Amino acid sequence: MLRDKNLVPLSRQHQHALALCVRLDRALQAGEVDREAWSEEIRQIFALEVATHFAAEEKVVFPTAAGFPGLHPLVDELLAEHISLTNLFTRATTETLDANSLRSFVDQLSAHIRKEEQQLFEGLQQVMTADQFILVGKALEAALADASNVCIVPTEATRLRLRS
Repeated sequence: MLRDKNLVPLSRQHQHALALCVRLDRALQAGEVDREAWSEEIRQIFALEVATHFAAEEKVVFPTAAGFPGLHPLVDELLAEHISLTNLFTRATTETLDANSLRSFVDQLSAHIRKEEQQLFEGLQQVMTADQFILVGKALEAALADASNVCIVPTEATRLRLRS
């Protein structure tokens, strides 16, 4: 289903985070992980985008979705996942994550994003009116105003490498 334009800013941020997951997953599979460089990139993406993204979802999208009985249990799951993911992001700000923690980060973040895109956003698009989406879009615009428009450029240690 085509994404409602009012959810596109969140979907764009999801794409940024999924790109990070793909690069890190490939590095982990290849056994070429500079843990300090990856922890630094995770710190940056959290500070520049994810913290504001999570807050916007929790302030705007989740309360809206919770108002629809069929989506309320999903919102509870997503909130719990935000807590778990925030803990991983926080650990990355205070220490260098080991390979197991980096693997857990990739798995949890990518699964969470897919759940939001495929279940939450699709579910909202089935039950919300155009006028409701306009209100959500305006609220998201305000909530995401503090998100950075800076693109994080991978370092030599975290860039995507071609498979041979």
